[in-house]
Amino acid sequence: MIVVAGEALIDLVPSSQGPCLDGQLPALLPRRGGGPYNTAVALGRLGSPTAFCSRVSTDSFGEALLNGLRSGGVDTTLVQRGAEPTTLAVADISPDGSAGYGFYADGTADRLFTLPPELPATVRALSLGTCSLVLEPGASAYASLLRREAARGVFTALDPNVRPGLIPDPDAYRARFRSWLPHVALLKLSEEDALWLAGRDATADGGPGSGAGGGPGSGAGGDAADAGTDSGRSAVLAAAREWLAAGPAAIVLTHGGAGLTVLTRDGRELAVPGERVTVVDTIGAGDTVNAALLHRLDAHDALSHAALAALGDKDWEDILRFAARAAAITCSRAGAEPPYATELAA
Repeated sequence: MIVVAGEALIDLVPSSQGPCLDGQLPALLPRRGGGPYNTAVALGRLGSPTAFCSRVSTDSFGEALLNGLRSGGVDTTLVQRGAEPTTLAVADISPDGSAGYGFYADGTADRLFTLPPELPATVRALSLGTCSLVLEPGASAYASLLRREAARGVFTALDPNVRPGLIPDPDAYRARFRSWLPHVALLKLSEEDALWLAGRDATADGGPGSGAGGGPGSGAGGDAADAGTDSGRSAVLAAAREWLAAGPAAIVLTHGGAGLTVLTRDGRELAVPGERVTVVDTIGAGDTVNAALLHRLDAHDALSHAALAALGDKDWEDILRFAARAAAITCSRAGAEPPYATELAA
């Protein structure tokens, strides 16, 4: 079984990307979301035995979130419940389909997550990331879960999915991120997030991504323009080599529509292109990559640190292409709607 731990929230997505003809604001449509939540649903749809570990509100949004997990075949026995409200994320969809977010997370249920007992012996992998590792007091409990399960030999995957608007002290968060790496087998992150974590902070001057943690804060993960430059790529690669030396067996970098790259601890670098698709929006695309990587790694019997390090180039090409196909399908439809196994087998 694969356990995904982290927040479940409601995305409020504009019903249209442009201004309404009558000058009114577009309606906001509630959609189930949260990076870890989307990852769990995607794994369930792919057919991987999956459980979700979080704290979910008893309000109507919370019930809808649990129903979404159950309908996707995800085990919810590890979900804690609380009367506090569900976290809301207001999405801002750009013309190219990319999404930024403003979060409303003060006093919400998922922030009060507590460290659960030791996970069942059937658990082979643990995936974490996004807001759950930022917002206290739950963030410390999730970090403790990561360290404890890694020490037990559970395969661990981390997607920071940086939300700068929720991070009041970027340098302190970067230090925390580095402290997690000895306990991580697979690190997956976008090139923009890698730049931000490497210290190339596009938001330090109050630009995109600034915002008060717990209130509305942008979800922009870094400087997308810088990510595509030679200097940006050099900074990312230098940081990735430093991070690999700290613990992970492999790092997978995503480059939006340009595809994915894996960097291994033994110095290999392998890239695959993205799948061409008409993009509706990118909500849930990175979360789908998380799920697809874990699902395909399991098919290669590589859910261990040693097995991950032993994968050959052809293995990695298969895994990355599978993840690129899965993410492309998610981008081809509105909201976080990851594909089912049958769609990838076609």
